[in-house]
Amino acid sequence: MQNFKINSEEIDKIDLINQKEKDFRIKNLEVFNSKGFPSNKEEEWKFSDVKKIFNNNFKKIEVKSKLSKINTISPIKDFDHNYILLVNGKLKQSEFKFEDKEKINIRNYHSENFSDQTSSNSLVCLNNALADGGFFLEIKDNYKFKKVLIIYNLFTEDLKNIILNNKNNIVLGKNSELHMIDYSINQSKNKFINNTYENFHLNENAIFKNIVLQSNKSEGYFHKFSKNKIELNSNYSSFIFSSGLKFNKSDMQFDLEGENSDCNIRSALFLNRDDHQEIKTRINHLVPNCRSYQKIKSVIDAEGRGVYQGKIYVKDLAQKTNAYQLSKALLLSDRSEFDSKPELEIYADDVKCSHGSTSGNVDENSIHYLMTRGLTRKASIELLINGFLNEIVGEIKNNSIRKFVENKMEMLIHGY
Repeated sequence: MQNFKINSEEIDKIDLINQKEKDFRIKNLEVFNSKGFPSNKEEEWKFSDVKKIFNNNFKKIEVKSKLSKINTISPIKDFDHNYILLVNGKLKQSEFKFEDKEKINIRNYHSENFSDQTSSNSLVCLNNALADGGFFLEIKDNYKFKKVLIIYNLFTEDLKNIILNNKNNIVLGKNSELHMIDYSINQSKNKFINNTYENFHLNENAIFKNIVLQSNKSEGYFHKFSKNKIELNSNYSSFIFSSGLKFNKSDMQFDLEGENSDCNIRSALFLNRDDHQEIKTRINHLVPNCRSYQKIKSVIDAEGRGVYQGKIYVKDLAQKTNAYQLSKALLLSDRSEFDSKPELEIYADDVKCSHGSTSGNVDENSIHYLMTRGLTRKASIELLINGFLNEIVGEIKNNSIRKFVENKMEMLIHGY
């Protein structure tokens, strides 16, 4: 693992690629082999030393594609929904029974655009080299989904010491609307790595709302880089509830390219034992009259480590920008750790931008007050945790979906 490199023969095993794509993949593989996994020597990885984390948890990593015979899943019964099923990152099935299927384009992901540039993120280079799976979803102009879409991300029980690489691309046409739940189900009891690259494009007046959620605790090590383009009068909103993952880094970049566009990121995380999770955002305000809002809340127990790196960039043309950023952490143990790096880079003078970060222990006076009302210390702390995180969960407007998220969070946090 110290000198982990991948043979270019792995690229030859990928089906249906032409010479141009093969050259692109080989170039990215060469960059990855030269740099290796990211380490804390790089500024953007100073709080999440992936090279060290992987070396400590994997004696070996295989990159061969895992093929599973699973093609169906028992869908959630709590509310009506459409769904897409991914098994180990590969598109297996989709069902849009509540929608006009003529307005939806769904297929296996395949790129036809190959840049000469390579990413500074070696995990993105690895993805560019070996991605074999994922989906492309297009919502046509003037179509609004009637029911929520669930992306079932199923990871099978035979995954062990393997790295999966996949790409997803979602395009919302003009005046379209999509509400989505990114729902991960991990059947494996072993350690594996999932490395994802996602591309979102919201055309004019599009609305996209997303919830990220796990079904159960996991030994998975997850990295996702997400690039988002938001055009005129469009609205992007995401709730991140990635509790339960052993390691997770969500690296998100948003380009607000059209006036009156909005970007909203909210997160509520519970990290236990030696869990390590990082949310990294960069929101680029490139035109006037745009808004962004970020609120990240984390509860960290035992030897867990939470990280938030958030940057707001305001171009000189982007007057009347309104950007808000806040992270809060509740530490339950002397061994818990939370690192925060909020940044503002502003070149316009008529803006309203703010950022803040706080962290601290559970308030003993609040615990004492609850105990005087008959609760045990454990029950008092659980109530305070729920109150701290449910501020974010409570902002989900659909009652059935909010209740579903609340129940999953209860199970991931308290085990019931």
